[in-house]
Amino acid sequence: MMSPTRRNDHRAHQHPAWWAFWLHRVSGLLLALFLPLHFLALGQALTGPAALDRFLRFADAPWVKFAEWGLVTLLALHMTGGIRLLLIEFGRATDLRKNLIAGGSGLALAIGLAFALALLG
Repeated sequence: MMSPTRRNDHRAHQHPAWWAFWLHRVSGLLLALFLPLHFLALGQALTGPAALDRFLRFADAPWVKFAEWGLVTLLALHMTGGIRLLLIEFGRATDLRKNLIAGGSGLALAIGLAFALALLG
């Protein structure tokens, strides 16, 4: 007989769907943390051209460019996770759905890599 305080089976943490779940949640959280910085940057444009120019010089730093790559990658991962959830909620478990999820993950990776190459070029 099972006890009332049943523990989750930790084998489920090895499943790709569990990792997709966490990637979607973490990417959403990191994107939400980025929003105040984005609004601050937009606010510099409202302050005046000198403040915006200072910000744009700051944004030209290599570590900021790397952070931009991370942002684009997070956006692509979060979009892929959202599409995955839509397919799960509105679709049936088919091989096509699994292929679409895998293709979307590959597309997210390709978008991040393409942006990284554009930064280097």
